[in-house]
Amino acid sequence: MTQKIYLMGIIALMAISCGPDSKKETSGTEVQIVGAMKNVMWKGELAGTIQLDTIASKKGLYGLGPVEYLTGELLIIDGQSYVSTVLSDSTMEVKETYDIKAPFFVYANVEHWKEYNLPDSIQNLHQLEQFIDYQSKTNIRPFAFKLKGRIKEAKIHIQNLPKGTKVSSPEEAHQGQTNYLLQNEEVEIVGFFSTEHKGVFTHHDSFLHMHLITTNRSQMGHLDEVIFGDKKMKLYLPER
Repeated sequence: MTQKIYLMGIIALMAISCGPDSKKETSGTEVQIVGAMKNVMWKGELAGTIQLDTIASKKGLYGLGPVEYLTGELLIIDGQSYVSTVLSDSTMEVKETYDIKAPFFVYANVEHWKEYNLPDSIQNLHQLEQFIDYQSKTNIRPFAFKLKGRIKEAKIHIQNLPKGTKVSSPEEAHQGQTNYLLQNEEVEIVGFFSTEHKGVFTHHDSFLHMHLITTNRSQMGHLDEVIFGDKKMKLYLPER
């Protein structure tokens, strides 16, 4: 009888500890994914699948994706949401708003970062990808990351799909895309790294998806190419 009562007590304690009110230790940096790049590019699913102002927690929020119907680029950096749209071949508009939708979007809340000095040998995106992969072997993947500093040169683009365009391939999806060249600019870059999400939030040939914004917030877009140059660039990865 005593043994039976003892066992019942153990079961009750287990039920309490596993109940809905029990606290679970989490990293707080879990990546959330809505929609998929491949559905936009190959299936023409251009309409918004997420309204950005419905993301509940804005604290330490980072995210990126395109504007619905591929009419601009989106970036959330430390809780501030920016939208860039094409004005001309050489000009753009960047405004701050959460009142916008995206056909696919990736985001995470990160409050604690580990800072690295990007080595001088890291000069382009391929080298950056390899460096991040090496430095993050013990990180939970996928994850958000960011960079801050002066770039020597960068090419960014903004999607600008003509209204009413039907899309069934990446080539059709990139109609109207406008490219911009930046030189010797102080910038912040937000990216997401994954070896398992090609076609979901990274392109088929990369583990990275990155958006760049100048520190004066006048230019922002999807980062295609970069030369980091000889100025010290800081890389930030989520604390393990």
